[in-house]
Amino acid sequence: MDDLKQKYLTAIAEAADEGAIEEVRLAALGKKGEVSLKMRELGKMSPEERQVAGPALNALKDELNSALIARKTALGDAALEERLRGEWLDVTLPARRRPAGSIHPISQVTEEVTAIFASLGFSVAEGPRIETDWYNFDALNIPGHHPARAEMDTFYMARAEGDNRPPAVLRTHTSPVQIRTMEKEGAPIRIICPGGVYRADYDQTHTPMFHQVEGLAIDKGISMANLKWVLEEFFTAYFGTEVKTRFRASHFPFTEPSAEVDVQCSWDGGTVKVGEGDDWLEVLGSGMVHPNVLRNAGIDPAEYQGFAFGMGIDRIAMLKYGIPDLRAFFDSDLRWLRHYGFSALDQPGLAGGLSR
Repeated sequence: MDDLKQKYLTAIAEAADEGAIEEVRLAALGKKGEVSLKMRELGKMSPEERQVAGPALNALKDELNSALIARKTALGDAALEERLRGEWLDVTLPARRRPAGSIHPISQVTEEVTAIFASLGFSVAEGPRIETDWYNFDALNIPGHHPARAEMDTFYMARAEGDNRPPAVLRTHTSPVQIRTMEKEGAPIRIICPGGVYRADYDQTHTPMFHQVEGLAIDKGISMANLKWVLEEFFTAYFGTEVKTRFRASHFPFTEPSAEVDVQCSWDGGTVKVGEGDDWLEVLGSGMVHPNVLRNAGIDPAEYQGFAFGMGIDRIAMLKYGIPDLRAFFDSDLRWLRHYGFSALDQPGLAGGLSR
């Protein structure tokens, strides 16, 4: 019995892993193990022999089980210790930063537009969002009967009874900034005027508040050819591919001559791709600054002339991000930002009137 005990205690102590421990257990205590077979021999013994051998075999079985458990635990502790040494983690290090949000497409496009025009020599001018009737309409040669001056199109500020000051409005475009800057700086001048504007309109391509960028260049000898070059340079840089433009005669009170500007594009399976194909998409309005506007800003139209243009930042963002509904910029949560990438517009819902 002592030899059997020593044999298996030695085998247990030398077991290098759980597989070896299991082999020792089966050899000693399995159904056909040596200790188990000796336990079966107890029935063949006399009562006197059984009284001596029985307790000894049970004690041996218990001792071997205890040794097996102890060896298995020791091997497990050693493996854990080795793993901890290999996977050591310094819990005193600062946690990784988790971004809280993203730059809104409107802000991103505004910054990009500003950078592109800055490379073309334009500086940024800003002005108030609440404007006088003069700067928003009269100075821009917009007559009193013009539809834009009706309350159905423009937000007028409320006046207390007896307040006879000139009307004030939420600016309907950033053109008043051009007037204010020309008054202050004179000519020559080359500026862009990005910012929020307001109109009483709401549908898939119009919202009561949206964003515009307008450009103005005043100097001696400026022509429509300069305007076309500037716009093509801008669109080529913005869309990352050469973009051709097409001018169509139009009418704006503040420019003469005036033109709607289309960009070259293609429609493929409901997706518009700017800069290729034989189709055209209207994106902005433009023209040579009307002499009356120059006079109203204190610049002599006999000496200076220039061009102006205006486009919706939201609209060109829709083209670049592939967003079919303008309202999504204002009523969506941050998950919307992760949903859209930089693909071209995937729905042909903007085929008309991108220049408003």
